[in-house]
Amino acid sequence: MARMIRPLANLYEQLRRLPGVGSKTAMRLAYHVMDMPAEEVALLAQALTNAKQQIHYCKQCFNLTDAEVCEICNDTDRDRFTICVVEQPQDIAAMERSHGYRGLYHVLHGVLSPLDGIGPDNLRIRELFQRLQSESITEVILATNSNVEGEATATYLAQLLKPAGITVSRIAHGLPVGGELEYADEVTLSRALENRRII
Repeated sequence: MARMIRPLANLYEQLRRLPGVGSKTAMRLAYHVMDMPAEEVALLAQALTNAKQQIHYCKQCFNLTDAEVCEICNDTDRDRFTICVVEQPQDIAAMERSHGYRGLYHVLHGVLSPLDGIGPDNLRIRELFQRLQSESITEVILATNSNVEGEATATYLAQLLKPAGITVSRIAHGLPVGGELEYADEVTLSRALENRRII
């Protein structure tokens, strides 16, 4: 394979560092950028710069926002007594797409992972408890992922929250709609059985 000229190689390397972008995709994107009109490249570069400069964390829930407080925290029509705890801001976007939840959120910005050196002090747990003391929250929904770290984080939070007299719930895990039993892994099937309901 011919060696790339340095500017193209630099663009390729930066694109390859993005999550989910492999070598082939980075190469395709780099060449696509080279085919774009200069005005579109400038708009893309400006959008990246503006997003990085203007977006920060909401001072209440730690979601991404371009204001002091995000739109969800500012929405007076939402249930102000329930907080759904998620790992990352993108989890809020997923929850909102479901249209099944109308409460508030709290973003931890990670999960407990001792092997990676991530403990409670590295997450937004202290801020969660500050909110519980200052707001009239009656239920906390733990919506961390269903993996080892997500489960450990949910268990840790549940143990801390229960003595506070707040209802603590965990999102259900199980078979996806349209999923087939023969393709489900053992953990998913186990969760589906645990979360069964009477019909």
